[in-house]
Amino acid sequence: MSQAAKILVVEDDAHIRRLLKATMQRAGHDVVEAADARQALALLDIEHPDVVLLDLGLPDRDGLELIEPIRLRSTATLIVVSAREDSAEKVTALDLGADDYVTKPFDTEELLARIRTALRHQRLAQTDNQAAVVDVGRVRIDLEHRRVLRDGEEIHLTPKEYSVLAELARRPDRVLSHVQLLKSVWGPAQTERVEYLRIAIRGLRQKLEVDPSQPRLIVNELAVGYRLRS
Repeated sequence: MSQAAKILVVEDDAHIRRLLKATMQRAGHDVVEAADARQALALLDIEHPDVVLLDLGLPDRDGLELIEPIRLRSTATLIVVSAREDSAEKVTALDLGADDYVTKPFDTEELLARIRTALRHQRLAQTDNQAAVVDVGRVRIDLEHRRVLRDGEEIHLTPKEYSVLAELARRPDRVLSHVQLLKSVWGPAQTERVEYLRIAIRGLRQKLEVDPSQPRLIVNELAVGYRLRS
């Protein structure tokens, strides 16, 4: 299977760990398991996984505290799989470096789809450091020439609209938090000005979506951030 990968499951609940292992193996992935933070970091160095599925409620350390050490030691795609539903927890995880956040109870097929998408982008990045052109539906984003086309027709965007879209296009299908986008586009001093971001997103939807009232390209993760769906 071309999308097979090595997956590190970090989960203290043995039942959920077995469920995740069976699901991943059924999809053709190789699975290694860790029941706590100490095991997770040891296996990270030994196994070099492509994907880490990280629970936050670990017995020896809060999972949020593991995100930065994992980011420093690995280029693996990091997906948090947690029962914590609070938006602040999701934002914190994403700001620390998680690539995605799935809330328990989760749909196994959706989780597998997110892993497939993450692996596809990961492998594209390895072969071509960064895709110069990103196609999403009827929209083409040419990052090298700073051009955006819809159905072949060039669309005029304001500088801020383009910068927001480019940030999302560099990491398609990944949730970027409000703080990440504000910091990248407006600078570190403007991370509280969520209204700036909402205005830019509204403009992008008006210009790029088939129906701006039912967005399908730029989707909102409530109280967390935005995702560009490929």
